[in-house]
Parts: sequence; C-alpha cells; structure tokens
Amino acid sequence: MLNAPWVEDTLAQADCVLPIPLSAERLAERGYNQSLLLARQLSAAKTQAELLLRTRHTPAQRTLPRAERLANLTGAFAVDPLRMAQVRGQRVVLVDDVMTSGASLHTAALALREAGARHISAVVLARTEADTE
Repeated sequence: MLNAPWVEDTLAQADCVLPIPLSAERLAERGYNQSLLLARQLSAAKTQAELLLRTRHTPAQRTLPRAERLANLTGAFAVDPLRMAQVRGQRVVLVDDVMTSGASLHTAALALREAGARHISAVVLARTEADTE
C-alpha cells in the first residue's frame, strides 16, 4: 500500500489516520478489524481507532445492490462527540480494506466533514468491481 502513488505523501501530511470502524456485532464475529490492522501498519503513530465510530450495525455491503448501499449506511458513522476538536481543521486519511461502490468511505467522510475535517483522503488495499444494478 505504501508503494502506491501518493500514499506516502498523503500519510506524511495527515494529522490522523482513521480505520473504517466495524459494528460491535461484526467485530465480535470476525475478532478483529482488518482496516485497523492496515492503518497501524501504514502509520501506527497517527492511527486513532476510537475517533470515528460505527453507530449502528448494518448488513454487509457486499450483499446489497449498488442502489441500496448508501441508504444502508446513512447515519452509520459519527465522530466521537467528546473528541470533535481532534478532527476540526485536520487532514484525515481513512483506511479501508476493500472498496466496491465507495459507500462506506463516502459516508464516513461525510461524518468527518460535518465534524470540521479540513481535508479527507482514503487509502484502500483492494478495489472490486461495483454492481451496475
């Protein structure tokens, strides 16, 4: 991931690196958050796993048609209200393992923008083809 164009520079300029959080149910099912593991490998010092929260459990995105993915995630992410000041005016990098439609990253970025993040970038390990339905 570090060898991908612009990733090193993006991480160097970032104030914080945020993994896409899992719901408590999904975390219990898997036993780990793969995005958190990736974020720590990319920039352990800047990774903040508790800043962006998953506010509710949602069905896995892979099971939904493209048209339903954004609706599925509406309101699913929020910045910890007690840590809003850590986001305001900051350069944030989101880390996810797989991006299909981009709905998770988009929805998480909206929550960060609402909290006042100045610049939001994303780094993903893999990109899959989105459904065209």
